[in-house]
Amino acid sequence: GSAAVGKIIVKQAADTVKRVTLELGGKSPNIFFADADFEAAIDGALFGVFINQGEVCSAGSRILVQKPIYKKFVDAMTEKAKKIKLGAPLDRDTKMGPLVSKEQYERVRSYQELGKKEAKLASGGGRAEQFAKGYYVQPTIFYDVTNSSRIAREEIFGPVAAVIPFEDEKDAVKIANDSPYGLAAAVWTRDIFKAFRAVKSLRAGIVWVNHMQPTYVEAPWGGYKQSGFGRELGPWGIEEYLETKQVHINLNEAPIGWY
Repeated sequence: GSAAVGKIIVKQAADTVKRVTLELGGKSPNIFFADADFEAAIDGALFGVFINQGEVCSAGSRILVQKPIYKKFVDAMTEKAKKIKLGAPLDRDTKMGPLVSKEQYERVRSYQELGKKEAKLASGGGRAEQFAKGYYVQPTIFYDVTNSSRIAREEIFGPVAAVIPFEDEKDAVKIANDSPYGLAAAVWTRDIFKAFRAVKSLRAGIVWVNHMQPTYVEAPWGGYKQSGFGRELGPWGIEEYLETKQVHINLNEAPIGWY
């Protein structure tokens, strides 16, 4: 659920000291260095933010792009985003369906309008007018976004990308970590040492390298900061349901001898 819902749950659990595991929202940074495989990077950026209409807790909705490739990257993303096929969820050719509810549709539309004030619009930015019914919105890309803007800091939970430029490794990590969330992150580079340095520095529970959104049942899933605590999946997920007990058996029949 959202961070707001998670806070309510923790407060409710406090009265009876119940343990809880919280897997909450995110504003995951998807980081692209200039040496990344460009075509794979573009696909990774689009998939990271537009899969399932962006209604994904780990959506890579903050797209951080190194300055030497920034304009080319935004242009390529925009060109492909305009070709994304919207349609009925059960249609095999559909790449993006409607949002889950009227409430969520109105929320996403409000952020689309907010983004037009906070940044520059590359594509989308409104309702998908080709549909007479349904909560369809256009896949939306904003660029020249500042990390202090609301569209970069608040979880939208919809197909809205905030593309942010950065200078170097240090700058990328600083921007990525400057968030109340810490669920996931991704790093795209051909330099494995650069990737490992970033992985070590990023404050996120899940970090992908040259990929976005793979999930494995045997690997831990969960975040840092306001993205929650505890872990799901793998042995870590099972341990959340277990209690630890210490058992001591004295095999010496002699008395303790203290008194």
